[in-house]
Amino acid sequence: METRTVMARASEAAVDIVRGIGPDEFDGSTPCPKLKVGALLNHLIFFTGVRGRAAGLKQPPRARPDEVAEGHDFTAEPDWAEVYAARSAATAAVWSDPQAWVGETALTGSGRMPARFIGGIVLGEWLLHGWDLAVATGQKLNVDEELATALYEDIAAKAEMARQYGAFGPEVSVPATAPLFDRALGLAGRDPSWKRRA
Repeated sequence: METRTVMARASEAAVDIVRGIGPDEFDGSTPCPKLKVGALLNHLIFFTGVRGRAAGLKQPPRARPDEVAEGHDFTAEPDWAEVYAARSAATAAVWSDPQAWVGETALTGSGRMPARFIGGIVLGEWLLHGWDLAVATGQKLNVDEELATALYEDIAAKAEMARQYGAFGPEVSVPATAPLFDRALGLAGRDPSWKRRA
């Protein structure tokens, strides 16, 4: 299976969760200890609605003078959830093109990497942070078997390196009989049974 074939569904899954989040939930905790719901939303929007698309087009970070910087508060804008839905769909369209996966590109200012590696990061942003936001706000992320397989294979290939750079926390032990998506969460340092505080 080619990862590019599931990018649109990954985007749609994350967008469904984002649409279900209201401003009264922005201060809630998430499975990402350093990020509240509002901050994680802005992180997701930046990397899957702005930088993710630019990376797929092989545009270097801040290539356009009107590109916002990381830390921008997208949720302060009118109709921010629908604006994100359009941005996310545009990113998915770029990464559904085989050409996006060829050569090298950059997601941040830290240098160029293989486009396949960056594409996997974008997939993980949608699905991992989509799940983070879902459980933080009492929702359920819609992940089918193909999405779970694509995510698991990508995470399994990079988990140790991601841990060395602090992108993933320590692996959480998940039974081998658990659903593949839960095992992907565990590899990415997440506890599939995480619950939001009452």
